[in-house]
This record gives sequence, C-alpha cells and structure tokens, in this order.
Amino acid sequence: MMDWTDRYDRFFLRLITRRTLLYTEMVTAPAVLHGDRRRLLDFDAAEHPVACQLGGSDPAELAEAARIVEGFGYDEINLNVGCPSDRVQDGRFGACLMAEPERVRECVAAMRAAVAVPVTVKSRIGIDGRESYADLLDFVDTVAQAGCESFIVHARIAILAGLSPKENREIPPLKYDVVRRLKQDRPHLEIVLNGGVKSLDEAEALLGGGPEGGLDGVMIGRAAYQDPYMLAEADRRLFADMSAAPKSRGEILAELAPYVRRQRAEGVPLHHITRHILGLFNGLPGARKWRRYLSENAYRADAGAEVIDQAAALVPDEALQTIGA
Repeated sequence: MMDWTDRYDRFFLRLITRRTLLYTEMVTAPAVLHGDRRRLLDFDAAEHPVACQLGGSDPAELAEAARIVEGFGYDEINLNVGCPSDRVQDGRFGACLMAEPERVRECVAAMRAAVAVPVTVKSRIGIDGRESYADLLDFVDTVAQAGCESFIVHARIAILAGLSPKENREIPPLKYDVVRRLKQDRPHLEIVLNGGVKSLDEAEALLGGGPEGGLDGVMIGRAAYQDPYMLAEADRRLFADMSAAPKSRGEILAELAPYVRRQRAEGVPLHHITRHILGLFNGLPGARKWRRYLSENAYRADAGAEVIDQAAALVPDEALQTIGA
C-alpha cells in the first residue's frame, strides 16, 4: 500500500472504524535512521491502534529503527517480508528475504530485544524457488524461534523473476487453503490472511468456525481503499462491538472537516487528503460528480475544507445520510 495508507488516509479511515488495526505504508529502516523522521512517522493520536511497517534486512538497523518507531507511539511494528518490487529486492528486503529465514529470525530477534510493543511479520506463502508448503512451514517455524507470534500471510506466492508488483497481486493464484492449513498446523501462532478479500462477508467467513474459517484475522487493503465505507460495519460485525454505531457518510465528512482545516493551516495541500476520500460514495448516485469535483478543485492553492462541502452538495441527500452500503 505504498503511497496509499499515509497519515491522512488513516485518519479518514479511523472516522469509519475505531477498532480495525491500521497500518502505515512500508518505511525502510535506513530512511527512519537517516531521513526526516517526523515526516515519515508522525501521526494523529486518533489513529490508534496503528502499526508501523518497516522494511530492511540488517538486524542492527532494524533494531534502532524499531526503537525510534516505538518512541513515536506506534502500537505494533511489522516487518515486511512480502513486497515483491524490484526496488525492494535491490535493497535486499521484502519478499526476497523469504529465501533467508535465518536472517529474518535475526532481524526479528533484534527488533524484539529493542522494543516492548509486538513485532509481527508479513510474508507471502512462498517465492519462486521456495514454493512448497514445507518451505512456508520452515520459514514460519524459523522466524517463530525469535519469539514472533503473529504472521500476516498474503495467500499468493511472489514470483520475483519476471512479474511486476501489479502482476504479483493478480497472476499467482490465491491459495487460502494454504493459510488455513498453516493455522491448523501451528494453532499457537496468530495467523492473519491477506490477499483478495473484498467484503466483510468474506472476512466473516474466513474468521468463522465453518470450513472456510478458522483464521485469527483478515487484512483488507485495496478493497477498503477503493470503497472505504465497506468498513462502516466492521466494528459490530468483526469485533462484536455493539456500542459502535455506524456513521452516515455525511457524519463522517462533518467529523473530517476540523481535521482538514487544521492540516490546511499547517500548509498541507488539500489534495493530499481528498485523494483518499474519492471512493466514499462508491456505487451510489452522485459518486462520479463527487470524484470529479474533488479531482478538479482540490489542487487549487487556496482550496480548503469548503471544496469538500461543495463536492458533497452534488451528492443526493439519501447517499449522504443512508447508513449501510
């Protein structure tokens, strides 16, 4: 979710769901150590619970980066061992590290020794050359020796030679049965499934007690970005939080307005925020007018929260006030 789940997107999503764990974009350990930390890591307290995802392969660098991340107040630190991009491979981190489970174990051990918050790992079910279930089990067991108790597993292999990152999200087939088998074989570990989940109905089935379920968690990425309001019922349906009454889209925008004004006062361009809310009315009357107005007007130098109000005025009241999809 590089360039997607930034602080502005996470604040917006938190207005829709208060229980869902949100993740940052992947930040490399060298960037944390040598870059603009406040730009990379600052977040609003309203975003909790929020996890910071790190990339890297040097245990000492990752340990120091983890200490810095913990100091910013994150609730979890996640090591990305699943990203298949060429740029990531050149830096020797991401999915290519699935070929080096001992190194990942060393990285996790160093990070856990440096921080008190949980350290988790996100991976694929395999990579080209290490595609068997035995390879996946060896990877998980090796990393678990460092004390990692939670694995987020994208249910596709990553083909590092020949496929682009986009193709790696679409061409290798999803194999949910492999992730379910991993949970059955390692019941003491928390196993979270990622990849291809497009609805809360699917998430409920994967978490339930039926033949399709049994998992500890589900990570939803692109589907929730493109249709963020799908998360409006997540607190009740997935977390059994009956006190979390879903908000209408109009209520969400009303709560977003003060945040937008604060960010604009600090010099944040409006389009840095509005690009994340384009899908709020996905599938409803007025959605196209909403997207077009924001896209055409949020880039103005003087654009402020009123642009969002003007875009919302193009949407029928029914779409603004209806609760539920």
